[in-house]
Amino acid sequence: MITAYLTHPDCSLHHMGPEHPESPQRLEAIRARLSLAGLLQQTMQADAKEACEEALARVHPLRHLRALEKCLPAEGIVTLDSDTMMNPNSLQAARVAAGAVIRGVDQVFKRQADNVFCAVRPPGHHAEASDAMGFCFYNNIAVGAAHARAKYGAKRIAILDFDVHQCNGTIDIFKNDPEVLICTSFQYPFYPWRYLRSEWQNVVNTPLEVGTDGPEFRRIIENHWLPALHAFKPDLVMISAGFDAHRDDPMGDICLEDEEFYWITHMAMEIATLYAENRLVSVLEGGYNPKSLASGVEAHIKALLGLPFAEVP
Repeated sequence: MITAYLTHPDCSLHHMGPEHPESPQRLEAIRARLSLAGLLQQTMQADAKEACEEALARVHPLRHLRALEKCLPAEGIVTLDSDTMMNPNSLQAARVAAGAVIRGVDQVFKRQADNVFCAVRPPGHHAEASDAMGFCFYNNIAVGAAHARAKYGAKRIAILDFDVHQCNGTIDIFKNDPEVLICTSFQYPFYPWRYLRSEWQNVVNTPLEVGTDGPEFRRIIENHWLPALHAFKPDLVMISAGFDAHRDDPMGDICLEDEEFYWITHMAMEIATLYAENRLVSVLEGGYNPKSLASGVEAHIKALLGLPFAEVP
């Protein structure tokens, strides 16, 4: 397997204050862990490019994009909501984060890579069409999916989200869209407290009870996601890869281990092999304990590279 690893130095320019959990240290922890494990060197590394306004406007109205730009401070930090703040570099970071997913889509459709991991921030899956929230400004995975449709004619895009929080933004953008299947597992009831119930045929909501462990998680995913995915037969598989469902993450109360992140990645790859000529693009979402975030991503990258899972020390 050829796995591309996309990131950009500008992702570290965005910060929301010294105490905020969504910090530049997240990407530093991932890079350090992957380098030490010798995995980063096995990937095809490249920098992302900025998403252009046309690409962003496929999922976010222009008036919303303009409103976000008007909020950008010349210095310091401004607050959009209780969780989401902007510094002068926030939208630059957000544009390269979304741009990474666009480049990842280009790579898999041009057969430059079998699969792609976008190590970027800020995350995106809470960003609704006209609402930045939950640490997110642009919906990175939605921008990439819309690009796949516009440039490559993708007709059946599966978005798999295993973050501890539900992808309300992705649902807001694609609900009732027969060309996009969204499978989302999340702690219930939990932030964002909307879209938590299944009301759309193209959304497989998979609520998890507090304390859900690895074997139960696997059983639920197999029973809920796999039948929908086999029926849908996606021509592109995309992953919103959140690692805050790890048992050691401070944000949630789901008890997954690194092996579960390997397992679900491998499952997604099997679907991509069956129906999508291996095309799979993954983008980082949550994960706020640097150690468990980095080890979870290590397991994810091992699966993408086609390597066996070995217990992380």
